[in-house]
Amino acid sequence: MSALGLKIIDESVQAANSWINDLDDLTGWDHKQRSYRLLRAVIHVIRDHLNVDEAAQFGAQLPVLVRGIYYEGWNPSKTPVTERSRDGFIDRVQAAFRTDPMGDAPEAIAAVMTLLDARISAGEMEDVRGTFTRQIRTLFPDA
Repeated sequence: MSALGLKIIDESVQAANSWINDLDDLTGWDHKQRSYRLLRAVIHVIRDHLNVDEAAQFGAQLPVLVRGIYYEGWNPSKTPVTERSRDGFIDRVQAAFRTDPMGDAPEAIAAVMTLLDARISAGEMEDVRGTFTRQIRTLFPDA
C-alpha cells in the first residue's frame, strides 16, 4: 500500500495524469479537461477503426486507467467502422467538442498521435497506422 491507497491505483492515476499533462503540453492548450476529452475521443475513434484483435493489442499497451477509458462504451460487434475518410475521422473526434469546438482539430489529433508514438511501441503503432487509409494517415505526425 502507498500513502494514498493501493499502489497500482496510485500508479494508474499518475500514469494517466502524465499522459494528459504531456498532451496538454503538445497542444499548448493549458486545459487538462479539454486534453482529457481529446485523448478520449481520439483513442475511441482509433479503437473503432481497428479490428477486434488489433484493438485489443493496442489497448494492452495503454496504462491501466487510460485502458479503461479506451474500452468504455466499446461494442466490438460494431467494429471496425466502415467509414474511412479523413474528414469522417475528424468529425468523430469533433463530436466530443460540440459545445467547445476545436478550430485546430487536425493539429490536435496530430498531437495525440505524437503522444501515442512516444508511449506505444513502434511496432504496434506501425500496425495501427497500417489499418488506416492514406487519407487518415495524414493526421499522423510522420505522414
